[in-house]
Amino acid sequence: MKITAIRSYPVWVGDRNQLIVKVETDEGIHGWGESGLSSRELAVTGAIDHYREFLIGRDPMLTGALWQELYRSQYFEGGRVLTAAISAIDIALHDIKGKALGVPVHQLLGGQQRTSIPTFGCVRADDPGTLIASARRAMEAGWDCLRLGWKSDAVSPYEPREHIAEIARWMIEARETLGSGVMLGVDYHHRLSIAEAASFCQKMPRGTLDFLEEPIRDETPEAYAVLRRMTDVPFAIGEEFSSKWQFLPYIEGGHTQFARLDICNVGGFTEAMKVAGWCEAHYIDLMPHNPLGPICTAATVHFSAAVANLSHVECWETPDEDMARQESPIFVKRMKLAGSTYVVPDEPGLGVEVDERALEAAEPFRFSEMPHLRRKDGSHTNW
Repeated sequence: MKITAIRSYPVWVGDRNQLIVKVETDEGIHGWGESGLSSRELAVTGAIDHYREFLIGRDPMLTGALWQELYRSQYFEGGRVLTAAISAIDIALHDIKGKALGVPVHQLLGGQQRTSIPTFGCVRADDPGTLIASARRAMEAGWDCLRLGWKSDAVSPYEPREHIAEIARWMIEARETLGSGVMLGVDYHHRLSIAEAASFCQKMPRGTLDFLEEPIRDETPEAYAVLRRMTDVPFAIGEEFSSKWQFLPYIEGGHTQFARLDICNVGGFTEAMKVAGWCEAHYIDLMPHNPLGPICTAATVHFSAAVANLSHVECWETPDEDMARQESPIFVKRMKLAGSTYVVPDEPGLGVEVDERALEAAEPFRFSEMPHLRRKDGSHTNW
């Protein structure tokens, strides 16, 4: 079997672009992948075009060797753009391999270790009463782990000190109202400084949060080491990490308790399984990032089925969330929830089917930006 074509489809689905990649072979078997570098999709398509030039004619079954060649084939190795491209290709190659061998992808990764995949529900609102009501509906639908947050997150000016004081009150009220049985977290999307993140944690009684996601930026692991000493709230870090090497200091240093691995950014199945084993050796549970479309969800489910150290997979399908990212007519078959869990599939490959006519007729790529936030003094700050 040989690779005959690699096609990139950056299309607008629901409320954002999805970069869908198809790898074709001379035996009529094809695979689907997805890249996760949101709002910079065209940079990734350029990288895929470069890789396509030497992948045509290669054996798609050699996933490990091809991963190494993709990563090592340039002097300037790694980086988020390149590994986002590698991720989409690697996922598609695993889809091909599963179909060719007649087995689900998780069988290629060691076989399933669980029959269903627990998820955490994303619940957002712009006032605590609405947030708690939405959280109750999610709990009634079966979720026992929720990430709470605010819906209007593009508001400028943005002042971290004002925001942490408000959100700390929301979290206290949520815990008091929802009880101790539900796992609660909040994502600060690396908006804070060390001092601000520490103050946020210190404003809440111990036990309010079960995890704090991405409180500060990741460029300096030593900063997380300092913050780790200032609070006992478990951290969930890593959705923006693009390799095992980027995870290295956070795993070895004990800076995180949940690894927010993104299979569409970290390097696909090949790299994700290496990070998972490393985390297992350090008693770190996986909490995969899953904010994209059905291909990302399917890949994450297969990966999560095959690892020992899973906590919960991110899920944007709670009762009050918009389902447009998942329910596009492009996807004629996709993973669907059973309550708050995904059932591990047993059909060959990923188990996702794409209507290629619908894909080619889909709303084209849009240039879009994540919020550009400023503080009251006019300076730029993180989103």
